[in-house]
Amino acid sequence: MGGILDFEVDYPRSRTSVAEMSLSSTVDIEDLLAITHTSVIPTLGDDERSWRLAVRAAEALLARTGVAAAAITEVIFAGSGEWDVPFWSPAAKAAAALGIGRAHCFEVTNFCNAGMTAVQVALDRIAARGRGLVLVLIGDRLSRMVDYGDPASKELFNFGDAAAAVLVTGENARFEVVHSAMRTDPDWVDYYYGEHDGGGVTIRRAAHRPGLASVYVENFSTLIDATLTAVDAKVDDVAWFLINHGDRRMHERLLDTVGIPRSRSVFNYDRLGHMSGADTLIALGDLRDQGTLRRGDLVLLATSAMGFSWGITALECAA
Repeated sequence: MGGILDFEVDYPRSRTSVAEMSLSSTVDIEDLLAITHTSVIPTLGDDERSWRLAVRAAEALLARTGVAAAAITEVIFAGSGEWDVPFWSPAAKAAAALGIGRAHCFEVTNFCNAGMTAVQVALDRIAARGRGLVLVLIGDRLSRMVDYGDPASKELFNFGDAAAAVLVTGENARFEVVHSAMRTDPDWVDYYYGEHDGGGVTIRRAAHRPGLASVYVENFSTLIDATLTAVDAKVDDVAWFLINHGDRRMHERLLDTVGIPRSRSVFNYDRLGHMSGADTLIALGDLRDQGTLRRGDLVLLATSAMGFSWGITALECAA
């Protein structure tokens, strides 16, 4: 069914330290480190934009793969929908910067699940035409929507920023997408929401509601079971399980629940925060660059998002 030809990730130049977060919020550094697990997180600076990060990632990707801009039939920008400029198309802006002049450019909004949703949309478009090469750009400005002065928002202080560029193809994929399963539980839609503050949008959380961690584990477990059934595999066949780095405790709890050893996952909490929809690609890139992946490896990408949505994308390493 096609899959990912290759991908690239880029990071902002700016960083935000836990010491700065503590000073603004009055929350103790040790309490914040229990959430962030790292003392410094890559975040967009005042002069940085998520679409530019995505373009940098795409430039490196196209240069490495030798893919010409004219070969790209669609450009999809995936994220939260809170773009650098309101009422605006980051996909079109990126396409112009990359010299892609004839592609259909549009956005997919599903928060941190948007990247893998966009990959599936790209594959659907390619399958409908029988050909094509789609550039999926994943970018957000999560850290710019966090109020570091609000102690009640401390669970969001691990939000960082990164961008990814993914080339999706119908043939000769390096990572074949063998299955995709996603679902949304709308009962949680109002738990987090955006608030206009005059200078942009700030993320707020409604009154605490217990049970979200259990809902995460339940939904991911169900999707993992459905995916393994669809690809005729068992838990022991999963070579790598890569997940959004939103909450380390939930990450570990999920692995223990489904029976996947922690040694078959990637933990980047000590050096990165939750880098929006790029988390799983960062982890996959680490494995690729270390030479750890093997032909035929089954890799599950677990993505989740406010709303709340969950997804499992199963990849098979073809090279």
